[in-house]
Amino acid sequence: MSLRKIGFLVLCITLGFFSCNNDDDSTDIPEVVIRDRAEQQIADNDSIINYLSTHFYNKSAFEGNSNPKIADLVITEITDEVITSDADSLLINAVGNPISLVFAETDYEYYILNLNQGNGSKSPNFCDNVFVTYEGFTLDDEVFDSAVTPVEFDLTSLIPAWRKVLPQFKIAENFVENSDGTVNYLNHGTGVMFIPSGLGYFSSTTTGISAYSPLVFKFELLQSTINDHDADGIPSYLEDLNNDGEFIVNFDDLTDETDDDTDGNGIPDYFDNDDDGDGVLTINEDFNNDGDPTNDIGPNGIPRYLDPEATESNV
Repeated sequence: MSLRKIGFLVLCITLGFFSCNNDDDSTDIPEVVIRDRAEQQIADNDSIINYLSTHFYNKSAFEGNSNPKIADLVITEITDEVITSDADSLLINAVGNPISLVFAETDYEYYILNLNQGNGSKSPNFCDNVFVTYEGFTLDDEVFDSAVTPVEFDLTSLIPAWRKVLPQFKIAENFVENSDGTVNYLNHGTGVMFIPSGLGYFSSTTTGISAYSPLVFKFELLQSTINDHDADGIPSYLEDLNNDGEFIVNFDDLTDETDDDTDGNGIPDYFDNDDDGDGVLTINEDFNNDGDPTNDIGPNGIPRYLDPEATESNV
């Protein structure tokens, strides 16, 4: 899927390149020059603002509609022949103020068209599994990926923007199972994200997307489930130790106490089943057997699973 990180694809291409015969018929793979993230963000933001300023959507189709579908959304470019008399339907007005964040030590801005907030019981965490439909397209309105039938993704496997945007919406309030096996989701989160390349694929290329492309995604958030990637009894979102919405390891300094790797073994806690590296699995440092190691405080006043000096096991 285009949404997923393409590291494996890049690896395959690289291996394939080096395995090819070096003959006169070989074709060089064009080198992508890595641009400065801050400079690229300025260019991308200008492109996104231009798109938002020259396109409008069918706003009336979503007024009072608590169960909107992205299939109902029509975005139209303003031309000499096509204009809109409703200023609120102009995307630049409909999205409101940009949302700011810091990612990869760079200040970013992106935009959301909120078609329906959703009225379910929860919003996904940045590392949960989500059940969605979506459509992705470029600022040239070229669709590069879509899913009409709901699909499930682990948000940690997707481009950064999805981890930033989807937690701002709620899942469906309810659902109805039809006799033909399909499901209708009611009052679910629905929106459109307009994102710079730095929150997308940045310098990477994939099918239908060139390097440094700002992107647009329509989406419907239907359901979500909390992940525990290492099955240690601690939900993954609680193992984001610095609460920045990403899992980061400082490989330049594995003793860095501000990243998400407690024992400095190069594995972030959410994927490490022995978080403090004391030889006792985190799940076995749950002494009150309530399934939650975070509330088992050791003699040093901190949770046992984060204290390498607390080496007792409950098994």
